[in-house]
Amino acid sequence: MDFKKVNAPLNTVTRDLTDLADETGNVYETVCIISKRANQIAAQMKNDLEKKLQEFAPYNDNLEEVTENREQIEISRYYERLPKPTLIATQEYIDHKLFFRKSNKDREKI
Repeated sequence: MDFKKVNAPLNTVTRDLTDLADETGNVYETVCIISKRANQIAAQMKNDLEKKLQEFAPYNDNLEEVTENREQIEISRYYERLPKPTLIATQEYIDHKLFFRKSNKDREKI
């Protein structure tokens, strides 16, 4: 996922949850869907960051010499400036880019 192209706001936005729940019919189900997607995005962001920082990992175990790399700091700052995973997931849900379905157990209960 290219996080530069994300259309999510950088700051928290107050939203009416009843408007978000129009598609599912249940506010709690909507929040659950968004939270699961946010967890997926957070895991992906963490994985991407770790891959990029592995290039700068020291090969020796000497704790006395800790050097800071300018590129490493810039990569970390880039990820800090990105929108939070919950904001990205909420924007995906609003833009109808989020696919979800009910399991068979949930359908039998209804």
